[in-house]
Amino acid sequence: MKQLVFATNNAHKLSEVRAITDGYFAILSLDDIGCHDDIPETADTLEGNALQKARYIAERYHVNCFADDTGLEVEALGGQPGVHTARYAYPDRHDPEANTRKLLDELKGQTNRHAAFRTVIALILDGKEYTFEGRVDGTIPLQPTGTEGFGYDPVFAPDETGITFASMGVEAKNRISHRARAVQALCRFLMKADEQKG
Repeated sequence: MKQLVFATNNAHKLSEVRAITDGYFAILSLDDIGCHDDIPETADTLEGNALQKARYIAERYHVNCFADDTGLEVEALGGQPGVHTARYAYPDRHDPEANTRKLLDELKGQTNRHAAFRTVIALILDGKEYTFEGRVDGTIPLQPTGTEGFGYDPVFAPDETGITFASMGVEAKNRISHRARAVQALCRFLMKADEQKG
């Protein structure tokens, strides 16, 4: 089975991606390769951050790897929090509950609740770079609902379901989420590349 390093320390992301790629690829974590660095994410786009992380691992560990960056883009907030999604409330740390509170506060009184979740994956395979994107459009409800998932899952309801990611369970989320769509595009590419080699 092909091995790929996923350049993340986020256990939730890792388990989501392993569930989506189960049976196709062995996904190694940064811990699996002995990397405990705080990888920089200083680009001003999702694509830039994903490439920055993937290049960091490829250059130092000489492995095929991929990295992702995800942004919640809220129409009424001019596309914010965007690249600042993970550190929306505090620039120096991740605090999912504070991020959610800030988002709902910023949207108080807003009738336009449209938002999109985008994930960009950057793959470095045999020294070449590729990017893949997954997107889900939805709305931000007035109150958080549901207990599954992580991050903004209680306050993002995809258009096709009308209920939040946190209300639908991990399996259902993994079928339609932005990350699932980006990972599926990555898998299709890798399987095609494998077929061409064979």
